[in-house]
Amino acid sequence: MTTKKFHVGDVLSVTTGKLLGPNKMDGLYEILRHLCGESIYTHQIPRVLPQCGPLVLKQHPQLAAVTGDGVTAESYQQWLAGVVAEFGELLDIEPLADGDHYSIDPISEAAEHFAPNRIAVMGR
Repeated sequence: MTTKKFHVGDVLSVTTGKLLGPNKMDGLYEILRHLCGESIYTHQIPRVLPQCGPLVLKQHPQLAAVTGDGVTAESYQQWLAGVVAEFGELLDIEPLADGDHYSIDPISEAAEHFAPNRIAVMGR
């Protein structure tokens, strides 16, 4: 398995379920793509975070106590600087092992959650 470095804030976005990374949604999509080995769409995030979070904490158990509770827009920069000072800016993340993630076609999964008239498939 090939490890890849990710910002600690993006890693914490996976473990806490809160958007804590400096790269916002782009960072979350990137780390989930690495972990799962496929592109993850917005509607799939609630399903894959519970798969990914515990396995990321197995790789970095030192992050288990970090919840992001109480972080506000005003305190975010200072909070993130403290996290970087404590754990380092970049962390190596291994992708999930086979069997740790189940893949579902994103269009099929969207059809399970949304009315068919709310799904637009482009260029397929």
